[in-house]
Amino acid sequence: MPAPPSSQAGIMIPFDGVPISEHGPVVRYLAELGYDEVWTGEGGAFDAVVPLAAAAAWAPQLRIAAGVLPVYTRGPAVLALTAATLAELAPGRVTFGIGASSPVIVEAWNAAAFARPLGRVRDTLRFLRAALAGGRVDERYETFEIRGFRLQRPPAVPPQLVVGALRPRMLALAAEEADGAIVTWLPVDQAARVADEFHSHGSGRLIASLAVCPSTDVDEVRRRARAVVTAYLTVPAYAAFQRWLGRGPQLDAMWAAWERGDRRGALAAIPDAVVDDMIISGPAEQCRRRIDEYVAAGFTDTVINLIPLIGDPLEAARLVAPVPAAGR
Repeated sequence: MPAPPSSQAGIMIPFDGVPISEHGPVVRYLAELGYDEVWTGEGGAFDAVVPLAAAAAWAPQLRIAAGVLPVYTRGPAVLALTAATLAELAPGRVTFGIGASSPVIVEAWNAAAFARPLGRVRDTLRFLRAALAGGRVDERYETFEIRGFRLQRPPAVPPQLVVGALRPRMLALAAEEADGAIVTWLPVDQAARVADEFHSHGSGRLIASLAVCPSTDVDEVRRRARAVVTAYLTVPAYAAFQRWLGRGPQLDAMWAAWERGDRRGALAAIPDAVVDDMIISGPAEQCRRRIDEYVAAGFTDTVINLIPLIGDPLEAARLVAPVPAAGR
């Protein structure tokens, strides 16, 4: 399936090893390299909003995107305020992603209850739609109730709302009610399956978030990436996603070792082939071809997440930039 005219090439910031205060020249350089959109996630390093606000001022030609904000760690009204503020700061240039996150981030780190993730994401999405339209929201949703909320400054151009989605029910929600979905830790040989699942329920942006490390030192990439891949694929939602994709037999030994508390054994048990599927590495042109394969499989957009394994992230961003090879 060819890429639509609106296809966006994104990249995650902040870059590892570069203080946020020094990202102004970085973000402007990314725009020069042909990136359309800068994304931020939210884990244990920084929040997703402050870098985007700064990026909107540093490079007004770029779109900004949060991918994704957990629906449990901010109240619905605070999420609406955040989305509206970003939309006023960068009119027509904001993608606002929400998702369920994980029990570790929600419960262990933020003292909230991780319950009914599909329902909570659905209800938050519906609330945000209503709130960002500027109306008063008095609604009892299935997972929470809102009484008398109205944005005092609803944005003239609401942000695009996308959902962090992996399996069929969340992909269906994203296609039917959001402006799109963002999918992570997806091997390219399964990209068409996920794209078909999404497009069978509707249309919109389908965004692949891709871990990329342009290096020809295969052994070193595998050695360093093994811990990154294992840490993510042992998260319950990602484990379930891999099982749905048919990767269970390849990963059962790793999951079993992890459950026993044998972290070293888990790292040893994950096959090289899985690491190679999850981390796009190799020469720059090979990396670029693999990134483009997701668009050929039915994804509309790609987001490069430079895994801080080897080399300078600015050089890595240049090597895999979405401009013709002659320009790199």
